[in-house]
Amino acid sequence: MTFTQTAIPEVWIIEPKVFSDERGYFMEAYKQEEFEKHIGKVCFIQDNESCSSQNVLRGLHFQLPPYSQAKLVRVIKGSVLDVAIDIRPGSPTFGQHVAVELSETNKRQLFVPRNFAHGFKVLSKEVIFTYKVDNPYMPSHERGIRYDDPAIGIDWGITDPEMLILSEKDRHAPLLSETELTTLF
Repeated sequence: MTFTQTAIPEVWIIEPKVFSDERGYFMEAYKQEEFEKHIGKVCFIQDNESCSSQNVLRGLHFQLPPYSQAKLVRVIKGSVLDVAIDIRPGSPTFGQHVAVELSETNKRQLFVPRNFAHGFKVLSKEVIFTYKVDNPYMPSHERGIRYDDPAIGIDWGITDPEMLILSEKDRHAPLLSETELTTLF
């Protein structure tokens, strides 16, 4: 596996070694020893999977402490633009984001640490998205930030906003400046 730090040092791109032949392919999707050597100890407790259609945008989501979640995300089928935003008050990279294409072809994974907002936009006709988390989902601690917050400036590659498919909670999420993160964290 290749581990590459992004412009935000706590966010990592992980690329597995893929062995292909006429039968298909084999890869190690997760290897605890290598993960801890590069990123550190994270105790993943649950695997989640979602299926979404083209133009779906999920996010930007995060959970408040003590239920903040670190995530290791990847695509099994299709492709997404995956985004992680630093929302740690006082961080030198506060409000900055990393955007990476994850696909069934490139088999990249993205490690999103705790206290980061996360989201993705489906680029293919359909996507199967899977992720490991290190804390359970707690609805009372879930929060979100607007996907189109101009202060964050994510280029989602949206050519026709009318085609975008959002949940009501994502459509009405607050801007980063409206989120009282200093009192939340």
